[in-house]
Amino acid sequence: MAGRRGWATLIAVLVVLGWLVVGGIAGPYSGKLGEVATNDNAAFLPTDAEATRARDLAAGFVGQETTPALVVYERSSGITDADQQRAAADAARFAQVRGVVGSLPPPIPSQDGEALQVVVPITDSAGEEIGQVVEELRRIAGADRDGLTVDVAGPAGLLADLIEVFSAIDGPLLLVTLVVVLVILLIVYRSPVLWLFPLLAAGMSYSVAAVFVYYLAKNDVIKLNGQAQGILTVLVFGAGTDYALLLIARYREELHRHERPWDAMKNAWRGAAPAIVASGVTVIASLLCLLLSSLNSNRALGPVAAVGIAATLFVMLTFLPALLLLGGRWVFWPRRPEADQADPQTEHGIWSRVAGFVARRARPIWLVTAVVLALLTLGLTQLGPTTLGPSDLFTNRTDSVAGQEVIARHYPAGTGSPATVFTNPQTAQEVARVAQGVPGVAAVRPVTADQAGPPDPNAPPKVVDGKVQLEATLADPPDSDGAERTIRDLRMAVHQVPGSDSVVGGFTAINVDTSDASTRDRNVIIPVVLVVIAVILALLLRALLAPVLLIATVVLSFLATLGLCALIFTYVFDFPGVDASFPLFAFVFLVALGIDYNIFLMSRVREESVKRGTRGGVLAGLAVTGGVITSAGIVLAATFSALAVLPLVVLVELGVAVAVGVLLDTIVVRSLLVPALSYDIGPKIWWPSRLSRTVRTPTEAGHAG
Repeated sequence: MAGRRGWATLIAVLVVLGWLVVGGIAGPYSGKLGEVATNDNAAFLPTDAEATRARDLAAGFVGQETTPALVVYERSSGITDADQQRAAADAARFAQVRGVVGSLPPPIPSQDGEALQVVVPITDSAGEEIGQVVEELRRIAGADRDGLTVDVAGPAGLLADLIEVFSAIDGPLLLVTLVVVLVILLIVYRSPVLWLFPLLAAGMSYSVAAVFVYYLAKNDVIKLNGQAQGILTVLVFGAGTDYALLLIARYREELHRHERPWDAMKNAWRGAAPAIVASGVTVIASLLCLLLSSLNSNRALGPVAAVGIAATLFVMLTFLPALLLLGGRWVFWPRRPEADQADPQTEHGIWSRVAGFVARRARPIWLVTAVVLALLTLGLTQLGPTTLGPSDLFTNRTDSVAGQEVIARHYPAGTGSPATVFTNPQTAQEVARVAQGVPGVAAVRPVTADQAGPPDPNAPPKVVDGKVQLEATLADPPDSDGAERTIRDLRMAVHQVPGSDSVVGGFTAINVDTSDASTRDRNVIIPVVLVVIAVILALLLRALLAPVLLIATVVLSFLATLGLCALIFTYVFDFPGVDASFPLFAFVFLVALGIDYNIFLMSRVREESVKRGTRGGVLAGLAVTGGVITSAGIVLAATFSALAVLPLVVLVELGVAVAVGVLLDTIVVRSLLVPALSYDIGPKIWWPSRLSRTVRTPTEAGHAG
């Protein structure tokens, strides 16, 4: 016996040492993901999108592709000669900044005489360094003074502000996530020691995942953006802590039954691992459904998050058990479990009482909870539009937002970011005439061979590869609903010109195509995710009725979450709408993570049903798993809430939605709706398996009769 104990300890030591070596190698990569991330929307569009084809055509019309920054000066009492001299001097200095293309035209005055605008083209080859270029422009332009305000806006200014937000992922977001998990683990375990083990394992999981994601992105296998990077952080720590809570809870149970920690861990691993693996596989399979997306950003998020979950599964089922085994019973101090053969239900008094309540009022409970969730879905009518303008993108007022507001007050709002129309030379005049007649188009002019100085109306258009480029300045801001409607109308109008073969692109067109692709993805991916989860549940539970009911409850919970979030976004946060990707991302994470808790519950219920009968198994499973699953839900909700530290509306919305949805799942759906429904249905919940025809308790015999 001593020999077996020695071998067990040696194996655990070797596993821990091996993982520590891996962690030492992988650790630095968690801080390097920003080096391989990109935040350019155009890079995420499908190759057959019209905006992508327009971008390819545009490459021939310029020496190099650029993204414009718009430096705007405003004085409400009117621009002075000194202001004009300052803007001209700034423009000369802007032209000297590395990354700025060519000499710059003179500042453009507004018609009302209250603003000046300098268009600064920045080369796209700058990549993520565009943020540094914009920062230098802002340094040169200086602060507001003597009543003259200065802001750097336009697509480059907006992108620079986004890059600054996502740069916080490697630091503040990770730190907040760690603190949140630490605090909750201290509250859950009330131990000065035990919290360290799941936190170490979650950190190891993140480091391992970061290595794989880094090299996949570096070798262009996937495209990583800041949004996926942020989600990876909270997902790994949230899901990893969930898996750790489940394994530790089962280990604690087994320590009451076994004298030796090795035997306790062996039985705990056998009992918890199937549910943890099934949960992880379900989440991974759901995330990989994003590979069906037409957007590269969605396709990237799927593998990125799936790699995170796979790494977490592997670490939590190897590194964590070895750590716990080496720690023995003392890791639970001061509440050390003794080998007293205690019934695990005796440690779960609150949840035993909840189980008793479910047994007494099963049908009213599931009916009332279902009705309440259905009522919450009515909030979906308050869900705002799925297009966010630049002023709506951030939770704070950035420099680019302030500048865009100045431009909207004094210029056609699309100035500096025109729509581009590519057409055949012989139809160029007709296409220009039709485009000019589209409501929302302020001006149309051809791109000529010599663009220096003011435009010459008599200059012939530049022809490249049999195409002419027209620039259509829009009346609305490039990220607004009005601009997107104008692009749709413009495309419809120019496509109808015979023989024109017109293609419409530009900044706003990219947003339009992204929105259309998001709608298509939502309609395709959501049904596939539901089918995949149903198949996994059917295999795990060896039943058909239970998976259908579980999926129905999770979908109801998802719709209720969206309804409740719509009310929160509208009346608490005052957000104008949601991002186009929000419904799909919310669905994938809420349904995949929500079904997790049902897997944890129902796999234990089935295990107990074999011994106690279905209704007895439901009550035992609820009593034993109630505390740990609720704790896991709180951890996951809190970690996703950490996304709120990033001042970006789309991530705040996703964090709030996942937090609210997970709490609904753990507190209402998994604690009341699913157990009450399963108890009311009885053995038939396992149809068509043999367990559905087994009656083991007097209660079930009475129901069967």
